[in-house]
Amino acid sequence: MQFPLPLAWPDEQHDVEFLVTASSAKAVNTLRQWREWPVAAALLVGPAMSGRSLLAQVFAAQSGGRVIDDADRHDEAALFHAWNDAQAERVPLLLVADAAPPAWNVALPDLRTRLGASPVAEIEAPDEALVRALLERGFARRHLDARDDLIDWLVPRLPQRHQAVAQMLDGLEQAALSGRRRVTIPLARDLLVALTGTAQDIDHA
Repeated sequence: MQFPLPLAWPDEQHDVEFLVTASSAKAVNTLRQWREWPVAAALLVGPAMSGRSLLAQVFAAQSGGRVIDDADRHDEAALFHAWNDAQAERVPLLLVADAAPPAWNVALPDLRTRLGASPVAEIEAPDEALVRALLERGFARRHLDARDDLIDWLVPRLPQRHQAVAQMLDGLEQAALSGRRRVTIPLARDLLVALTGTAQDIDHA
């Protein structure tokens, strides 16, 4: 399903939709239930290109809360004060990061304690349903003539990483434009070998 951005956002609706599958449903539900958080702050974590920043924008638009993106690269004292301000003002704060502590190495003890008390919404590695949806949407946006059998072939073979899906779409688009090649399984196979560094078991996935 799709989780569209509300209110006054760009007219290109396809650019403001977060695709929800089992890999992100728990994170979405955690953000939807922000009024029930034990504290007025939470962490949204997930891998690169997972749509975490877009989901954070959805959260901000629906809750009226504040978002600090790439929080794990911010000054820890500033984060500490932002967390405290959220409690005092009762305005929800969402900190977006690659991972939650202890994987996020927080040096400031007081901040570490506060983050430990905050709920964590985690976007997991994409499941096959999301890989399929991302491919279908990516092909449509790029106006690439990709047949269903290509998507069926790619879904079980692509590494389950958001970045791998994006790299495959970019590679197919570049190959189609530069060489005027049809978007086919053989072309996707060549790109997948380049992406993974091996041809082993690709044809038997």
